[in-house]
Amino acid sequence: MENTAILTGGDSAEYEISLLSANTVLQHLNPELFKGYIVNLKDDVFTVLMNGNSIKMNNQDFSFTYKNEKIKFEKIFMALHGSPAENGLLQPYFDNLNIPYTCCNAAVSALTFDKYKCNNNLKELGFNCATSYIYHKGDRIDTDTILKKVGLPCFVKPNGAGSSFGISKVKVRVQLATAIDKALMHDNKVLIEQFIKGTEVSCGVYFNTEQVIALPITEIVSENEFFDYQAKYEGKSEEITPARINSELTSVIQKTSIDCYKKINLWGICRIDYIIMEDIPYIIEINTIPGFSEESIIPKQLKAADLKLSEVFEMCLLNTNN
Repeated sequence: MENTAILTGGDSAEYEISLLSANTVLQHLNPELFKGYIVNLKDDVFTVLMNGNSIKMNNQDFSFTYKNEKIKFEKIFMALHGSPAENGLLQPYFDNLNIPYTCCNAAVSALTFDKYKCNNNLKELGFNCATSYIYHKGDRIDTDTILKKVGLPCFVKPNGAGSSFGISKVKVRVQLATAIDKALMHDNKVLIEQFIKGTEVSCGVYFNTEQVIALPITEIVSENEFFDYQAKYEGKSEEITPARINSELTSVIQKTSIDCYKKINLWGICRIDYIIMEDIPYIIEINTIPGFSEESIIPKQLKAADLKLSEVFEMCLLNTNN
């Protein structure tokens, strides 16, 4: 039986979502193969949460002592959304300790977390993405230049953040500066994107140790202007799996997701979000550590594919990175 750290917490606004994901993973780990421990990371301090206690870990070797026994970990299940895992800052620490983990490496994570760089990279590889503009904190807001490139309406979002924190839909030019300020609360770089009108869908994708597999597609129908935090986690949306799109378009999106997974060198379970406009799927975002809570999309897609969480989590831990 392998001691497995289910890593959660982090420094971003997605802290609470990470805790939900970690608990789902713990509940569905195969107890015959893995001894799961929830490990919380906050302000550069690792603590193991067990029996109602928080035990501070030794950062030198990622171990802890319980009842005079030193416990070390063979593997890491990454359930930490946002920084410092989803942007790749944490992976070198585990690489140096030779502890394998279930997500993308540092370089790939850094790329996918930087929405602007990732979208440009995807375009170079032949994928469809929205036209975008990057704004850096402290720069003058050149409204004319920005809107000439992306048009109205447009989306303004933190360049590196998840769970739709800090996102605004700008309909008139006077709203742009306020939307940028809102996004700056979560990141020093702001992505301003062309509005793509269409059907929003999401496709999970993973490597099953033999081939890359695309899951059934989920259609997202938000009660709000877009798929914001309320829509994602507070029931203000309808998530329909499989999506109500034709078989040809389903096949295109699944093949695109597999192609993207291979070309970007993704690892573990990832989720790729799209908006379909005039039968063309545009990649909106790549999530390298997607949510696993009961409200999250990936568990619903796995259920639609008749896959158990326990067997998929086992597969992830048997096929770790590094």
